[in-house]
Formats: sequence, structure tokens, C-alpha cells
Amino acid sequence: MTTALDRIRVGSAPDSWGVWFPDDPRQVPWQRFLDEVAEAGYSWIELGPYGYLPTDPARLTDEVERRNLKVSAGTVFTSLHRGPAVWESTWEHVGQVAALTRAMGAEHLVVIPSFWRDDKTAEIIEPSELTAAQWAHLTKGMERLGHEVKETFGLDIVVHPHADTHIDTEEHVERFLDSTDSDLVNLCLDTGHYAYCGGDSVKLIETYGERIGYLHLKQVDPEILAEVVDNGVPFGPAVQRGVMCEPPAGVPALEPVLTAAQALGVELFAIVEQDMYPCPPDRPLPVAVRTRAFLRSCGA
Repeated sequence: MTTALDRIRVGSAPDSWGVWFPDDPRQVPWQRFLDEVAEAGYSWIELGPYGYLPTDPARLTDEVERRNLKVSAGTVFTSLHRGPAVWESTWEHVGQVAALTRAMGAEHLVVIPSFWRDDKTAEIIEPSELTAAQWAHLTKGMERLGHEVKETFGLDIVVHPHADTHIDTEEHVERFLDSTDSDLVNLCLDTGHYAYCGGDSVKLIETYGERIGYLHLKQVDPEILAEVVDNGVPFGPAVQRGVMCEPPAGVPALEPVLTAAQALGVELFAIVEQDMYPCPPDRPLPVAVRTRAFLRSCGA
């Protein structure tokens, strides 16, 4: 018998509709995303790239409420390992997104570190390993960000380990967690990105449970991932090859992840994100419907 995952709040995001940018002709219009995410049976969404959905809180509230949707989080990109020189520009960006996130009644801000390799060209922008000084900038910067976001907007930041960033592998994720204050910084565990980088999501939840503040649900295709790793393919082209696949076809198995998360005894968002930029406009909805049905079969 399937265990009821009554502490897991399932949602989806623009990412599952092939949306990576605020404005891109290859992406579905935001109205269609909202219509289809509701049709697929989800009640929670993320904001996606700032500017994709309307940024006027009154208008966005009207649009989501008409479709019986609610917002779980906003997302920001940061490069805090570069030190205090980037703080002002970082805070300007964070402030915009955090204000809208707060206005929509959400409580989380997902923070993604910047890429060390260009997502489109594969150009190496900076070394994949940080120096000790850069690690200190990163961890202290995230703690400062967590403090300021909480004080100013009442939101909790959850840092998202991500392929082709400096917080990716098990070693880097554990170093980051061990170097930051749990009162200020917790984790958005993305099961797909963590598997992409060789990590075990269930082990991470069981070891660092008090630091898991939010989940992104996705899977990787192990065969495509093996080719990607062997050939040093950057994340963007890897997505175009289909490295992130529809569950339950890939890894990690999501049932054990959800069961481990349920066992933490706290309410957690679990937002489906199936990276597939760019994709044909008719592809996302059927995938989203099947994925929602699969998660229901797991008890979520």
C-alpha cells in the first residue's frame, strides 16, 4: 500500500514547459503555461525567470487565482563567490524577485549559483573549483543574503545545487552545508541535478535532513548522462539531448526520495521541474499530466 505523503506539497514550474528566459520566441506564452499547469492538476507554481509571468502583483494575483493556483517560490541567480564587489547588483536583482515572491504569499526564494561554463557556447568562464577565498565569499555571501532576505522580505532562501555551478557534487554540497548557518541558509535539493552530478538524494536527505528546505523533482536518463559526462557536454546541450527525462523512466527513483522527505516530519514543497528547453509547444502538457498521475501513484 502506498504511504500517504501528506507533508509533501506538489507543484510544477515554467521550467517544465521549456521556459528558461523572461522572453524567448521558442517558449510558450505565459498565459498558456498558467492554463496548462492548472489543467494538468497542479495547484502550486514557481515564478520562473523574473519577467516571464507578469511582475505586477495585482495582475499576477488575479491571473493565478482565476486558475486556482498559488505561488510557492521565486528564483534568483547569484555569483556571490566573486566577493563583496557583486553585492549591490545581486541585491538589486534579488530585491525585485523577492518583493514579487512575498506579494504572492510565497515563503521561499530559490537561489541558484552562477555557471562556470557558458550554458550555450560551452566556453569555460572560470575554473570549476573555487579557491579557499572564493569559498569563503560564497558561504559568507549566502549567509548575508539569507539574513537580508529574511529581514527585508520575510522569505527563507534555499540554495539550489546545479550542474555546471560550484555547488554541484556531493563533496561540494556537503562542504557548502558544513560551512553555512542553518538559521540563515538551507537547501533546495533538486533530485535531477544532484544525480547528474553523482549525488544520492536519499542519502543527503537522511544525513542533512534539517537542511532540506525545499525539493525540485526531476530525473536523469542514465545512458544519456554517461555520454554527457564522457564527452564533457555542458548542461544546456545536455538538456537538448534529453538528459532530463520524464519520470519514472530515469534516476533517482522518486518514491524513496519522497518517502525520506516525508519522514523529516516537516511540510515540504516538491516542485516538478523537467528541463526541456527548447521544446515543441504541444509537448509539455501531456508530460505534465502523466507526471502528476505518477506522483499521485506514489502517494503525493
